[in-house]
Amino acid sequence: MKRPKLRKASKRLSCHKRYKIQKKIREHHRKVRKEAKKRGHKKPKKDPGIPSAAPFKEELLREAEQRKQRLEELKQKQKLNRQKEHEKKRKLEAKKNAAKIKEKAEGKESPGKSKGKTNKLLNKNSKKSFCRELMKVLEASDVVLEVLDARDPMGCRCPQLEQAVTCSGGNKKLLLVLNKIDLVPKDNLEKWLNYLKKEFPTVAFKSATMMKDKTMQEQVTKRRARVDFSETSQYFGSKCLLKLLQEYSKTQDKGIQVGVVGFPNVGKSSIINSLKGKRACNVGLARGVTKSMQIVHLDKQTKMLDSPSIIADPSNSTLALALRSIIDTEGSDSADVLEGVNAIINHCSKQQIMMHYNIPDFRDPEEFLSILAQKRGMLKKGGVPDIENMAKLVLCDWTGARIKYYSQPPGFQKPPPYLTEQKIAEMQEGFNLNNLEEENSNTVQALKHPSPASSIVFQSAGMTNGTIEENKVIEEGPEWANMETSKEEEEEEEEEEEFTESDDDEDDVEEDDDDDVEEESQVQVTRKTKPGKGQTNPTNSKEQTAGNERSRSLSFSLDKPADEDDAYDFNTDYV
Repeated sequence: MKRPKLRKASKRLSCHKRYKIQKKIREHHRKVRKEAKKRGHKKPKKDPGIPSAAPFKEELLREAEQRKQRLEELKQKQKLNRQKEHEKKRKLEAKKNAAKIKEKAEGKESPGKSKGKTNKLLNKNSKKSFCRELMKVLEASDVVLEVLDARDPMGCRCPQLEQAVTCSGGNKKLLLVLNKIDLVPKDNLEKWLNYLKKEFPTVAFKSATMMKDKTMQEQVTKRRARVDFSETSQYFGSKCLLKLLQEYSKTQDKGIQVGVVGFPNVGKSSIINSLKGKRACNVGLARGVTKSMQIVHLDKQTKMLDSPSIIADPSNSTLALALRSIIDTEGSDSADVLEGVNAIINHCSKQQIMMHYNIPDFRDPEEFLSILAQKRGMLKKGGVPDIENMAKLVLCDWTGARIKYYSQPPGFQKPPPYLTEQKIAEMQEGFNLNNLEEENSNTVQALKHPSPASSIVFQSAGMTNGTIEENKVIEEGPEWANMETSKEEEEEEEEEEEFTESDDDEDDVEEDDDDDVEEESQVQVTRKTKPGKGQTNPTNSKEQTAGNERSRSLSFSLDKPADEDDAYDFNTDYV
């Protein structure tokens, strides 16, 4: 039986209660007024202004208005200057913090036992350890599953890995698993399946992004909260893949080990969880969650080996490095992420991006990020759009399963040089390909696919080169991440020089403002000492005009309040 929905408590009050509250408020106001009377607190008197009988009334009013306008303009200018200085300071601080984090990551800490521990931890997260673990998986496995993102299958293929498996000579098989098929239009998915099956046996798959485990079920039952697992826990293609592996193990008359490999964020661990039917491996949006080989037993005959991600070679294009390299978006430099977002936007249709994000036309990726940051409310102090964090979010969306985009397969089939007809026949041997096609068509029909109008057309950069051997790994970051380090250092020096110059300029401006205020006070003193019957001396008038001209050219300091600047004793201008 369905549980009835609980209604929220109404905010309506009874009339008796409302009138009572109003009465209490009136009594409180009355009490406050009485206390104010006792204290003798009076309202401030209004400025009476210039009397109508005063001579030169219009000129004085005009001068006062001009002075107010000048002060407002100066306030705005100084406000803008302050904002620019704050931005520069923030950038310098951010760069210094990033440099400190890099130094810590490189292991520049105190020697001794602590240093040995940190080096061990760094070795686990290093690229060499990733390659070491990946080679363990490739050597131990009888069947290798190369996981591809259905949105860009060609960009997820690694020729070095495929060559290593096909040319190993140990009767190893390579299967392609096309994951995230629910994010691609139906026609495009069928085209890719027809293209890839001519080279390797290909399985269409939709993994579960969120699996229920025992701890999660207990929390849900205790709190009595409703968690919708309908979309996130659904998976398709697992029966087809299990059947294919079981049939192959029967032909071999022994238990098989299946290695799951691929680039980051393609869904390697999610596929193992979907095959197991529960959460066996850790899954996350961050890249490089799996850092070592993990063994998961499906049944007595099959073992699944989870592996860390393939490391993208720094010689790849910026687009491939942005989507396929292991980047920590929180710890990486903003320039790297901005360059990656720039490459992604340049490989897509501008109109489709505008439709998807629901934003107006933009000239370049920086303007796109600033518009999107303003729309989503990602602002720094002073209302400045936070472009850096917005770029990190956009990059996470494109590597995750949020954005629906698709790429077209190549026009003509041209297998790579390591894939001869004999190798293709060897890879397809031992698998029932007719049953595989039927199962793939069933999974494609069972899923809901997005329409081509609602998804973005993406231009793929082709296969992504990866480094598998430990000797070829370069421990420094990728090329696109460290391309302009020398330029940044020069910019830092220039900005520091600008800071010193701007401080000196401010001091000079303040001195000029003080001189200007003293001159104006002298003009007022002359007016007080030498009053006339409706006329002024020519010498005084010349001094006044010179003072006014100089006051317009020079800037007033805002250290003094505006009331003192505007205070003008009009009674001294007439007898």
